[in-house]
Amino acid sequence: MTDFATRLKNLKLPSWMDVGEPAKLLRACVIFWSKVYGWITWPLRQFDPLTCAEPLLNLIAWERDITRFDGEPLSLYRKRVSYAFINAQDAGEVAGFIAIFSRLGIGYVELLERQDGLDWDVIVVRVTDSQIAGNSDLLLEIIRKYGRTCRRYQFEVITAMPLLINIGWYQGEYICYPASLGDVTAESSATYSASL
Repeated sequence: MTDFATRLKNLKLPSWMDVGEPAKLLRACVIFWSKVYGWITWPLRQFDPLTCAEPLLNLIAWERDITRFDGEPLSLYRKRVSYAFINAQDAGEVAGFIAIFSRLGIGYVELLERQDGLDWDVIVVRVTDSQIAGNSDLLLEIIRKYGRTCRRYQFEVITAMPLLINIGWYQGEYICYPASLGDVTAESSATYSASL
């Protein structure tokens, strides 16, 4: 809430005037001056891509070289236009690329470069399967717009699985007693001859 709106909201009449017609007049004045404030500040709000009218949003997007892809929600389009400058600054770095993903609300992402077994120009992008399913066009648009030149991007899917590990304590003793039989054939022949 703006400073002017909070001042209007905090207007109070003295206790002897806070009933009847003066109270109605105060409420009407607050509503009227809030509308006047909205009319006066409307042109200033049109410079903000998050709150401006949609035709003006398209002009700002053209100025910032952002095109709306098919089926893109208006709220996401507004975010992309609003963060166009800072996203262009962050493009090209691993930390900046991750920041672009978080600004646009995609979520957790990992970028791995120069992996063993892959060509040197392949960058692995690890995301969850729900991110690919919900934002496939947006992911491709981000890579097209802010990805590194002369690099190839490969998606890998991360699937989170719950893992339960039980811990216990076993206090026992394990002893192994070795035994040797010696020469078995000599003892058995001696026993056989003695019994005859």
